[in-house]
Amino acid sequence: MTTATLRERPLAPARRPLAVPGPMWLWGSLAVVVAMAVARIITDNNDLTSPGTFGVAIRTAAPIAMAGLGGLYAERSGTVNIGLEGMMIMGTVFAGWWGWEHGPWMALLGGVVGGLFGGLLLGIATTTFGVNHIVAGFAINILAPGVARFMSNILFVDQQGGSLTNSPGVSGDMGVFTMPFSSGGNFLSWGTADPLGRIADWKWFAVSDVAGFLKGVTTEIRMDVLVGIALFAVSVFVLWHTRFGLRLRSAGERPSAADSLGVRVHLYRYIGTAISGSIAGLGGAMLVLSAGRYSQGQTVGKGFLGLATLVVGNWRPFGVAAGGALFGFFDGITQRLGPERLVLALLLAAALLLIAATLYAFVTKHVNAMKLVAVGVSAFGTFVVLRAFFYELGDTVVVFLLWLIVGPAITAYGMVIAMRSNAVSVAIMGMAAVAALFIYLRLDEIPDEFVPMLPYIVTLVVVASRGQALRPPAQAGEPWFKGQQS
Repeated sequence: MTTATLRERPLAPARRPLAVPGPMWLWGSLAVVVAMAVARIITDNNDLTSPGTFGVAIRTAAPIAMAGLGGLYAERSGTVNIGLEGMMIMGTVFAGWWGWEHGPWMALLGGVVGGLFGGLLLGIATTTFGVNHIVAGFAINILAPGVARFMSNILFVDQQGGSLTNSPGVSGDMGVFTMPFSSGGNFLSWGTADPLGRIADWKWFAVSDVAGFLKGVTTEIRMDVLVGIALFAVSVFVLWHTRFGLRLRSAGERPSAADSLGVRVHLYRYIGTAISGSIAGLGGAMLVLSAGRYSQGQTVGKGFLGLATLVVGNWRPFGVAAGGALFGFFDGITQRLGPERLVLALLLAAALLLIAATLYAFVTKHVNAMKLVAVGVSAFGTFVVLRAFFYELGDTVVVFLLWLIVGPAITAYGMVIAMRSNAVSVAIMGMAAVAALFIYLRLDEIPDEFVPMLPYIVTLVVVASRGQALRPPAQAGEPWFKGQQS
């Protein structure tokens, strides 16, 4: 064969991955609706997508989302904010104090001020003195509970309704909003129809589930939650459509380049941490207004969940809002009546979604034998581990321990293959799908001890599966001083 013949032969077109038409978020939303509807019907649990469940979810999601939004400002400016939990704690104690003295709106302002102190402290430590960001954040998390207890001792002890661990009740009412013409809200003091509530009661497949969601998020929503929703819209505009937002983000992406163009990097990092602490403190104030008073330990890890929403949301406001809604929903489930049955229904919905996501990853990307082996081996190892826990595999403890060793070994081998074939996220989704489906089929009711762990387990699974698709600010967490090249 001559060289001319080789040149004349056309090259085979490159194989392209398949892609679904339209925006991915729309298909993802449709998949969630279908999975929830199927799970509701199979488990015969109508409370899974009821307006009450979604109403609780938006109230529990708001403080988590505020913590995540606060972390967004800090990390976009170049400061990793691990201290969100401590800033929320500062917000709770200030909100309890100001709310008791001056009412609910001043409680919101008090939460902002309390969180602001934590944000400024983080800025001083990291920006001025160059302290490691992780160390400074954990120091704030350790310091804040002590400060809150000291303030409680000074302010609330010997007051009616107050003690060392809680404040007197917040005076006054924040007020709620219900959407007129769709959810039965008032319009000019006149009651209106509630079509969403009616459709939700009909229990139609998917349609009633969507109506239940819309009814839940538009009925008796507190004003502070509406303030939080507005903050997300404002943040999108400020961070991506203003000169201030561009300079703030440049301080976290390329501080040396920003400095060469006249941007005061240290100033913008201070502003970022100050806004971060203020918004996280606002999330703490929401917890106080929800409970009607400040209580010690009120945040219960919501600041860390907020940090997870920041990672899951890929350091973008809409992503943070979606992550907050996800974690808030699972957190709210634990506050409903009969949460054990709800969690079991959610496991079925999660299994369906994870199976669909795994199949989608194979269909839309180049599939090879190594990726299939990686997912198959990892999923089988997960099955073996769960079978060891849920079944009697022999008459002796030795047999049980043998299976308990074999299962993780198979799973680890599958993950090694997944890392070599660049399929870690797909393997994790496959493992999670097997685990969720296995537990759903094995149990009639989730044990009470498992229910409070649910939001954190969901957080671990989602963060792990999103790991390879994340893109944090380039210089976030890196100390920078004027004249330094980055």
